[in-house]
Amino acid sequence: MITYDKLQDFMRTMRDEDRERRSINVSGPTLEDALEQASIELQVPIAEIEYEVLDKGHSGVLGVGRKPVMLLAYAAQKMHQMTGSFDGDMGFDLGFEEAGSSDRDGEALVKLTPDGIMLKIKPPVGEGAAATVRKAMDAVSARTAAKVNPALVEKAVKRAEDTFIRIGDIAYNPANDAALSVELAEAEMKAYLTLFPPGPGGTDPSLKTLEQFLESNDIVFGIKDEVLKRLDEAPLYKDPILIAEGTPPVNGRDARIQYTFQTDTSHVQLKQDDKGKVDFKELNLVQNVVEGQALAKKVPPEPGVDGTTVTGKMLPATNGKDIKVEVGKNVKLSDDGNTAIALINGQVLIHNNKLTVDPVYTVDGDVSLKTGNVTFLGTVLVKGSVDDGFIVKASGNIEILGTVGKAEIDAEGDVIVHQGITGRNEGTIRCGKSVFAKFIENANVHVGEFVVVSDGIINSQVNCNRRILCKGKRAAIVGGHLRASEEIAAKTLGSVAGAETILEVGYDPRKREELEELQERQSERKRELEEASLNVARFDAAVKSKQKLTPEKQQQYKEQRRRKADLTMELQEIEQQIQGINNYLAQLKNQGRISASGTVFQGVKINIKDAVQEVRSEYKAVTFVNENGMVKITKYVEPEDVPLGR
Repeated sequence: MITYDKLQDFMRTMRDEDRERRSINVSGPTLEDALEQASIELQVPIAEIEYEVLDKGHSGVLGVGRKPVMLLAYAAQKMHQMTGSFDGDMGFDLGFEEAGSSDRDGEALVKLTPDGIMLKIKPPVGEGAAATVRKAMDAVSARTAAKVNPALVEKAVKRAEDTFIRIGDIAYNPANDAALSVELAEAEMKAYLTLFPPGPGGTDPSLKTLEQFLESNDIVFGIKDEVLKRLDEAPLYKDPILIAEGTPPVNGRDARIQYTFQTDTSHVQLKQDDKGKVDFKELNLVQNVVEGQALAKKVPPEPGVDGTTVTGKMLPATNGKDIKVEVGKNVKLSDDGNTAIALINGQVLIHNNKLTVDPVYTVDGDVSLKTGNVTFLGTVLVKGSVDDGFIVKASGNIEILGTVGKAEIDAEGDVIVHQGITGRNEGTIRCGKSVFAKFIENANVHVGEFVVVSDGIINSQVNCNRRILCKGKRAAIVGGHLRASEEIAAKTLGSVAGAETILEVGYDPRKREELEELQERQSERKRELEEASLNVARFDAAVKSKQKLTPEKQQQYKEQRRRKADLTMELQEIEQQIQGINNYLAQLKNQGRISASGTVFQGVKINIKDAVQEVRSEYKAVTFVNENGMVKITKYVEPEDVPLGR
């Protein structure tokens, strides 16, 4: 611990040493030469020389105008050890052990009391050095000139029991006891205690004296007990010490709303695949929610915590403000009013500070890199077109005012394309209900109910569970492969150039497609079974001829036998599935029909249930039906309308 008196002694020592320090003036052609000369004259190494440059000198030009370097040099001052250290906040350390310190030297603490001179020896900590008798006597002499019992001092040092023992007497004079003062700061939030050293015969303040002094000066809150205890055993004089600190009021936090969705859509988070590739089409701008989903929850306001000054005055805090969860269309509040819940599937929005769920998601322009792919739990309205390579999916309808390029459109309801579909042989349309479009060209279409176009269908693959209708002045079906359960009708079927146009009706096209996939899989498995059977037969022959098989060949033999058994079982399952679909298709009552109000060109292939016919000459205003397993050409029958928005 550094006392005021020790600091004065240290400064006097430094001043006296400065006076006694020997300095010399030296010079040389260079700084190094001057320092070598100083080292010789001062008889100390160059590293222990301090110096001031009196003249930097000049090298001159060709030796003309040269000036030497001149120095004022003296031996470096040795650092003096001081007991204690400075404290960055109060000016001096109160003697507490630094956080994280594992080593500390032993201490000798002297206290002047009415009962006499008291000495406490604190033992060292860790690798710290123990206090010595010399250190204890120096501590005593620093506090008082009174005589002490050296034997008791030596005994206290030897035992180092960390308790005060009496080592001498004083001529006690209460009038010269240490004086105390306290100062309030920062609107009574801090109190600083200052101790003034006792005079001759005076004593240090006790812990009780310090406590009573603070109480008498109305310092009753936030008192630092550890500081008081330290001052009781090792008083620090003449320096203000933070002895008490109040608690400021803490205002309560306002109520707030925690949303379960992304409220800031201006920051786009792009997704990466397993290889780290970023898909710039997946912007995830649509905030989809489902019926019953919690959209937001209110966190209640928090009460404030009152503060207290060091004099015990209460500083009132403000409680947090409450707010209300505002809900709009298709959103309700929970019974306690704290949670907003979606009533329908759709897009969650905050409109005029109210939570709403919109069943329709509107794209104001094109579906492009600006919007990314669109996936929505409701109806999607695209006011522009869908660019190549993009995806639009909806659990409701999808309506597109422009065109659809080489894109993927998937809806559980209807797909309505005002201008038309140009799939470029890769675009795909899927819907659970119907497709309405101006035209369909080079696209793959899979529809649950109807396909209705005004201009026609060109070179497309269309599978429809009910009817395909092309009604308009240019309503033509040219090229491609179209399948419908009930009916295919257009103004023109095929073309003058004889483009291959395949039309099939009278069965479930989805089941027919599944049947074709099974048949293809059946053929592939039969080829594999034939190969596996041949391999097994070869191994069987080798075994019968008592040829010794290597371990590797034995393993191959087991694998081929297992492969043969697996393929046989799989083929049986495929055959059962094929038989089931054939039975289903055979039971369908709907015969189906194919009609053309205008011309049917040659080259068109007509499939009605199990009847097949290729048109070899042109027909006008006809309807094809199945009669007794044959394709029959009859008078044109006008199909029933499927109105838009039925």
